[in-house]
Order: sequence, then C-alpha cells, then structure tokens
Amino acid sequence: MAAWLTQRRLTQNASRLKQLRAELAQLDEQVMHFRDDADDTELRALVSETPGAAQEANQARKHASALDRHRQHVVDEIAKLEARQDELLDKLTAG
Repeated sequence: MAAWLTQRRLTQNASRLKQLRAELAQLDEQVMHFRDDADDTELRALVSETPGAAQEANQARKHASALDRHRQHVVDEIAKLEARQDELLDKLTAG
C-alpha cells in the first residue's frame, strides 16, 4: 500500500477517534445524570407506592440502560479504531 494512502487512512482514523472520544465524554456525563435520575425516580416510586410512579421509575431505568449500551458501543468502536491505527502505523513504519 502506498505511504500516502496509509497516511490518509491514519488521518481519517484519527479524526474519527477524536469525534468518538468527544462523544464518550458527553455520554459519561449523561450516563451519570440518567443513573442519578433513575435512582431518584425509583426512590420516589417506593415512597409513593403508586402504579404510575413505578412505571415512571421503570422507564427511567430503561433510559439509563439504553444509554449504558450506547456508551459501551462507543467504547468498543474506539478500541477497534485504536487497533486499526496501530495496524496502519505498523504498515507505515514497515515501509
């Protein structure tokens, strides 16, 4: 593979990594907020003992879980891109 093509792919990879890391930082804040909200809603549901409050707590927990899954997807994607970056750097230095 031509060196210029490898460099181009490295640049694209680095750009995507930068985007995903910024997204991960935002997700970390959102996950913390959604977990706190779910915990508060669950506590309110226990105190009020109404079906509506229990349903609201369940919905809040589902939202927090969905955000956790999305965060994990982003973490996995970052790991894949870092591995790809290592491969490209090896190709570039090998010649």
